[in-house]
Amino acid sequence: MSGKRINKLAEKVNREVKYNIDEALQLALDTSSAKFNESIDVAVNLGVDAKQSDQQVRGAVSVPHGLGKSVRIVVFAKGEKEKEAREAGADYVGADDLIEKINGGWTDFDKAIATPDMMVAVSKVARVLGPRGLMPNPKVGTVTFDLARTISSEKKGKIDFRIEKAGIVQVSIGRKNMTKDALKENFAAFLGAVLKAKPASSKGNYIKAITVSSTMGPGIKVDVNKAQALVQ
Repeated sequence: MSGKRINKLAEKVNREVKYNIDEALQLALDTSSAKFNESIDVAVNLGVDAKQSDQQVRGAVSVPHGLGKSVRIVVFAKGEKEKEAREAGADYVGADDLIEKINGGWTDFDKAIATPDMMVAVSKVARVLGPRGLMPNPKVGTVTFDLARTISSEKKGKIDFRIEKAGIVQVSIGRKNMTKDALKENFAAFLGAVLKAKPASSKGNYIKAITVSSTMGPGIKVDVNKAQALVQ
């Protein structure tokens, strides 16, 4: 896309205005003109100190309309649990063989799930999976013996979120081929989960700013109070 085209699309957005979520999502869709199916992204700036261990914000939430893409799932399991994972629709299932493959550089998947008894072995690939946000973690439900339910939930669409050092949580809530109403309901589910994850030690204004954008589009400011009203 040419620079002139990008600038023309950006002109649709008033940087001084904080839009309600319907307006913001419509603008995100209107300013999304790449040839690929861009994601619709949300960034939430939180009033917490991400450097403090008691002010970490992390969680997961299933969204009502999925994320607009197929989710490739790896499951680390043995024996009967390996069979259960395959029957539940996991794309790749294994144990030491899978760990060896990942250590060799393979990461062609979107989510990783492990049974608790596999975690010592899975820790061997933590240096590969961790930086990519793929490491199984009990806090977001990806370390579990309940594989069938977890795989089903991940396939339908689940957002995992975690605060970054700058105090921002960034996620995708869907794709541009989804309707505005579907994106709005996914947004509400995500924001509700962020509010529930508020640390007890957090004081003052918890949600400071919200921005919506498509992958290649401009950032669109969202009215925080109106957004929170969706889930309160």
